[in-house]
Amino acid sequence: MVKMIMHGCNGRMGHVIADLCKADEAIEIVAGVDAFGESTYSFPVFKTLAECNVDADVIVDFSSAAAVDGLLEHCAAGNIPVVLCSTGLSDEQLNKVKETSTKVAVLKSANMSVGVNALLKVLKEVSPLFAAAGFDIEIVEKHHNQKLDSPSGTALALADSINESLGNEYDYVYDRSTRREKRPVKEIGISAVRGGTIVGDHDVIFAGQDEVVTLSHRAYSRAIFGKGAIEAAKFLAGKGPGMYDMSDVLA
Repeated sequence: MVKMIMHGCNGRMGHVIADLCKADEAIEIVAGVDAFGESTYSFPVFKTLAECNVDADVIVDFSSAAAVDGLLEHCAAGNIPVVLCSTGLSDEQLNKVKETSTKVAVLKSANMSVGVNALLKVLKEVSPLFAAAGFDIEIVEKHHNQKLDSPSGTALALADSINESLGNEYDYVYDRSTRREKRPVKEIGISAVRGGTIVGDHDVIFAGQDEVVTLSHRAYSRAIFGKGAIEAAKFLAGKGPGMYDMSDVLA
């Protein structure tokens, strides 16, 4: 059985994953870490990783960007693989993620769901066809009103998947309110909506002459992300240093 530490256990995803693990005989949460240390979990909860004295095979992180630096240092020092799900990381932090992966296994994904990762694969195949036909590309993402980062990590991952298939020639535009000009051909517009309790909606819009094609993903429950994170944890446990993503898990 895989022994797992849940980093950010008192957040929404922490609770979802804790419930899912109860029904999974292949994995067990042996400890949680959260700045708000008190909880009703059956496993011990520590306020910091430094205080956590429980051995584990892997750490699953759904905390915040502010906590990622300390997490990476802890995993590198203790040789503990980490499934990194926190979004909104700075360029400096992303470089640190890559550096850490030379010492320990790191699986980073902007979105843990099977559907989103299938969409990422599809976009790489169809984007060159639409671009060659002169279609404009826009991404609209919608999330609940408590989400801190914008645009979402998933929206950026979708844009990156498209852009990579197009030779990384496109610029990302997040706000057009300060300019007055026609839309450049080689740009990907990324818009964010925040409201209510929306779990996560993403639309990739290919707008051509007299026709529009939209590829969409709707998340109706956070359980889809939790299930993906658990499968990623099982996959990563025992792996050597390196950078992994959900495509490795789903292969």
